[in-house]
Amino acid sequence: NIFTQQPSYFSDLDETLPTVLQVFNNILHKCGLQCEGASAEPQKLEEKVNVTPGNMPLQELKDIVLYLCDTCTTLWAFLDVFPLACQTFQKHEFCYRLASFYELAIPELESAIKKRRYEDSSVFADLWRRISHSRKKMIEAFHILINQVCLQPILE
Repeated sequence: NIFTQQPSYFSDLDETLPTVLQVFNNILHKCGLQCEGASAEPQKLEEKVNVTPGNMPLQELKDIVLYLCDTCTTLWAFLDVFPLACQTFQKHEFCYRLASFYELAIPELESAIKKRRYEDSSVFADLWRRISHSRKKMIEAFHILINQVCLQPILE
């Protein structure tokens, strides 16, 4: 794989991970949710967020769910084919951050998808399928991380 041919890519990955974490922070922000320690920037007083997944426009909810689905699938695929990256992910407290994101965002998004009224039921089916897929890939990525960072060292 490319990381064995070019070991300096590990430092590139290390520098890129804050951007990956920022994706999750951006989703939380768009949903009006805050993650403890997620943002280095203080919230402006006049920037009071009233948008939630339940009251945002349908297109915005769709965009967030598609973005989340794409991000989670890509993250899982990367860790699945290159589990050695898990050590670098863990340096950035990725397990903690992913679990916090999951706990804050997934119930809110699922609830918003279930409660919304749809003119076309296929939109509901698609959103539900994608949020379920996102949830599954987050859990699978978390399992890869825990296996590589915690369990494999014990077994070796």
